[in-house]
Amino acid sequence: MIRSIRASALGAGLAILFSLLYAACLSRGAVSADEYFSIGMAYYEIGKYAEAEIWLNRARSVDKTMAASEYNLGRIAFETGRYQEAAEHFEKILDRDADNVMALRGAAYARIKNGDLLKAEKLYDRVLALVPESSDEGYNYALVLYALEKYQNCEEVLARYSYALEENNEALLLLARAQKAQDKPEAADSYAKWAVNNTASNPQALYEYAGVLENLSLYARALEQYRACLAALAQDTPKLTKAGVRFDIARLIMTVDPDNGEGETELNAAVEAGFKDTKVLEDLLLDARITESRKEAVRKALDRINTPEAAESEGDAQAGTEGSQE
Repeated sequence: MIRSIRASALGAGLAILFSLLYAACLSRGAVSADEYFSIGMAYYEIGKYAEAEIWLNRARSVDKTMAASEYNLGRIAFETGRYQEAAEHFEKILDRDADNVMALRGAAYARIKNGDLLKAEKLYDRVLALVPESSDEGYNYALVLYALEKYQNCEEVLARYSYALEENNEALLLLARAQKAQDKPEAADSYAKWAVNNTASNPQALYEYAGVLENLSLYARALEQYRACLAALAQDTPKLTKAGVRFDIARLIMTVDPDNGEGETELNAAVEAGFKDTKVLEDLLLDARITESRKEAVRKALDRINTPEAAESEGDAQAGTEGSQE
């Protein structure tokens, strides 16, 4: 509370100071673009964006070639979520100065935020032609290429900054995903390097890693990553559910280690957790790798999904048996 009062007092005091400064400027005659700009940036620094825009627009109107005002108007538009307007401010600078790196960066990032990825791609291409050593811009460019499904180009851009991959775990994950999208076995190594440095929970990436390992017939490692994914999945997401991951664990065990009863246990747990994809269960029945007894477990799972009342009856019968034994 005291801090907010002090901040308000500071803002009010600065506003008075700016007004006095403006009055002093007027007393000398015409106010210069630099003076308007200084007042605008002072407001910007204390987070008063609406006031800052007023003064920066005045600076721009006095001196149409003043790129600094245009650039900072773009920054304000970006920080207040007006990404299209931000891009337009930055691109006005580029109309006059095509090699302005700061404006190129601002325009490219604003285009990412407003979803215009094709324009962002062209802008980042120009940025990296001017500052090829910038790994941050390279990563942003690679993100755009990945979103445009240009996976090989994405991988090639990241390869230019291999020295930075060890320091940027997100870039390493992006490389793994680009390689996975191309069905490259190298994806397994990239995911493994990412997993070593991964300090934040990312069940989706762990699930992807497990799938890559399974496709390479590295079943023990795949099972390990599916279990790690399940442990990391605090709650279901639109792409990933605990029931679905449990089914994948069950499917993997039942197909590559059919004598292991744990696969059947995991399948029952998946159905209990809400797994209802009958199509994949029917496909599993056709898999020649699982034994007849495991197929019977799959049939029972299908029955439980298709006729929930049968599952309830089975549960009641089991409870009755346990009661009679007591």
